[in-house]
Amino acid sequence: MKNTFMILVLSLLFVSCKQEVKPADINKLNGYWEIEKVVFEKGEEKEYKMNETFDFFEIKNNKGVRTKVMPQFDGTFLTTDTFENVAVRFAGEKVFLDYKTDYAKWSEEIVSLSDEKLVTKNQQKIEYHYKKAGPINLLNDGEKTK
Repeated sequence: MKNTFMILVLSLLFVSCKQEVKPADINKLNGYWEIEKVVFEKGEEKEYKMNETFDFFEIKNNKGVRTKVMPQFDGTFLTTDTFENVAVRFAGEKVFLDYKTDYAKWSEEIVSLSDEKLVTKNQQKIEYHYKKAGPINLLNDGEKTK
């Protein structure tokens, strides 16, 4: 009986800690995101110390694109030809990013979203943890990056 009570309390705590993503939060997606780590279904993690590309989201009225960009030493970004059309879909208490290219369609659930962190989960239950990124000026030329 004691173990059942403890499991019930821990379950309630886990459920109550889940962040709910609201329609107003979707604007937080806009901008540059750098992947920090991937957590696989069985709990193994792959950390990313440095990334050659970032994901750039531009969402308006729950539709937009996700583009791969490469940060440059002068604080600018080079845009690659790789992009996906994305639509935000609300289904009950869950929020999904529905991606579409000429070759494929897939969805990822937004697990959590804040000004600085984004966590998504795909259909294979793999979680992608991102941090908000911005321009980096390593040239130290006194120019301000935008």
